[in-house]
Amino acid sequence: MGEPVGHHWTFRAMGSPCELQCHVPPSLVAEQVYALAVAEVERLEARYSRYREDSFLSQINRVATAGGRIEVDEETAGLLRYADTCYRQSDGLFDITSGLLRKAWRFDRDELPDPDRITALLRRVGWDRVNWTGSTLHFSPGMEIDFGGIVKEYAADRVASLCASAGVRHGMINLGGDIRILGPQPDGSPWRIGVRDPREPGAVLGVLTLTEGGIASSGDYERGITVGGVRFGHILNPTTGWPVSFLRAVTVVGELCLVAGSASTIAMLKGESGPSWLQALGLPHLWMDHRGHAGGSLEAAAASDRG
Repeated sequence: MGEPVGHHWTFRAMGSPCELQCHVPPSLVAEQVYALAVAEVERLEARYSRYREDSFLSQINRVATAGGRIEVDEETAGLLRYADTCYRQSDGLFDITSGLLRKAWRFDRDELPDPDRITALLRRVGWDRVNWTGSTLHFSPGMEIDFGGIVKEYAADRVASLCASAGVRHGMINLGGDIRILGPQPDGSPWRIGVRDPREPGAVLGVLTLTEGGIASSGDYERGITVGGVRFGHILNPTTGWPVSFLRAVTVVGELCLVAGSASTIAMLKGESGPSWLQALGLPHLWMDHRGHAGGSLEAAAASDRG
């Protein structure tokens, strides 16, 4: 049979640097596995990117802006069901209609938006304002939806599933920091994943080890502005229209990357109650607050690695 051969590819998709590492059995053509993975990521990007006018998401949003009704396919309905669950479990904080707030916030210049602009946009935000029954969405005028907090993580899980179906038993897919692990390395050792320090570029809070599942992080370090010495990150609370400020970064490990990603985002949105919510959720996690204090069920392992 022969031993699996290790391969490492990098590519760019969904606005992020991406990589696929996998150990391919001799019975498989490695380049075909890579092509399969990239094709799936590109398919989902083409379908759900808010930056592409020809995407299905843009088609949905043209209807949403006008105020109307549209039928969706089963895959999209599945994503909506998941988003609806996150909305309910987060008490309305995880809201796929809140992308409208980007119209007020500009993170390419250090200045705050007009509060009246935020107030006006908030009137058009609210998943509970969307009439959703089965495969039909019915919007009030002026709304839109954004799968930005879901699709990249969903894509990582989809790639892992396709690779597994093709016969790959050892691999890692990394889509801009949203990671899905497919089995341990061939010798049984875990994959080592560095968790970024939100305040020190190039530094890590620690290194986590994983043999299966997904890992995702949310934080204010990717995009943000500083005004009057105060940092304003890009994660916006849909009930206030303003950036979250208590937690700087959250990392969660879950069976699926999709679950890890939404959990980390919800924790950020919950602010001071985020750590206790994560503890009750029961998934392995690590967080750092605005004072630089770290905690979570993975903190001891991370601290040991730092030490």
